[in-house]
Amino acid sequence: MREAAVAGVGYTGFSRASGRPVLDLAAEAAIAACEDAGLPVREVDGIASHMVGSDSENAQALATALALPGLRVVLDLNQAGHAPCNLLAHAAAAVSAGLAEHIVIFRALNGRSGPKVGSARFPGRGGQFRYPIGYDAYPMYIAMWARRHLHETGQDVRDLAAVAVAHRAYAVRNERAVRRTPLDLDGYFASPLVADPFRVADCTPEVDGACALLVTGLDRARDLRRPPARIAAAAYRAGPRPGLDIGDHVLTDDYTRNFTDLLRDELFGRAGVTPADVDVACLYDCFTSAVLMSLEGLGLCERGAAGDLVRSGRLPVNPHGGLLGEGYLHGMNTLAEAVLQVQGRSGDRQAARHDVAVVTSGALMDGSAAVLTTDR
Repeated sequence: MREAAVAGVGYTGFSRASGRPVLDLAAEAAIAACEDAGLPVREVDGIASHMVGSDSENAQALATALALPGLRVVLDLNQAGHAPCNLLAHAAAAVSAGLAEHIVIFRALNGRSGPKVGSARFPGRGGQFRYPIGYDAYPMYIAMWARRHLHETGQDVRDLAAVAVAHRAYAVRNERAVRRTPLDLDGYFASPLVADPFRVADCTPEVDGACALLVTGLDRARDLRRPPARIAAAAYRAGPRPGLDIGDHVLTDDYTRNFTDLLRDELFGRAGVTPADVDVACLYDCFTSAVLMSLEGLGLCERGAAGDLVRSGRLPVNPHGGLLGEGYLHGMNTLAEAVLQVQGRSGDRQAARHDVAVVTSGALMDGSAAVLTTDR
């Protein structure tokens, strides 16, 4: 079967108030991804995107804005931060099956100046049970998981702090990051509490902006401008009773593990690598606890040892500073950083070894992940 690869990435600037329509942001990022790859925009024949509620534009709208001559594949997921690697999986499958040749996947939103996920009330059947008791903001949901995970694994807030400090050190070197002020432990513990155990420094800043990736066949990518980032494997997984809406997780049995525990073996097995082969990890980090849970769930360290791994610096984790530093584009920018790392294009924050990168999208009971490799 034909293999697929990411051939280019594109960004807009990230800001607190873009002053632009979301469709304009999406078009800029999509055009930038095509230009990065060296592919004429008119050759794109597939578009895939994701959103929360109606905070973005659908695939057909972007095709119209780009004046594409036609489409063979469209996909719109209302799946929040769980979606980027899932979109990648579907785009790769479509390319491999011959359903399309060149697919742009994108995330675009005015997440700071427009609707905010962090304070949103999500529509759905679960809301009637949590909003009347004041359990009504996304940071509160994640905080409950974080506290249980720390308790059960023998870790504490110093391990959350390790993630925040390490990510900020990377973000200082990333010109796209919206948080570039150096952070140490004193600064972390001086950061105001938001929802115990989270402080401001544990939470991703919401931003306006867009990011897009160009997915094509590995054979075609070899003829384009950038080295291919081969899509070795991608997977989505949700456990039993994942919820009635994106804020509902009350029927989940285990608050100490997330979806990475469920898809680890399938993901690495299909990629033909093991966790020990991973050179760089780009992990969804809407909150610091998601990094600890995903490092353990993916088998990149023993359970309860994630904070120590981050402090050791043995494995580069989120060299772009993560969503914590670069901004909350719901993980599409995390996937893009993995591509840049594999391509060896991340400048002075480039991982020394970058043959194998693992990427995650999502924090709790459902999510997706991918393994990208160099063209080997």
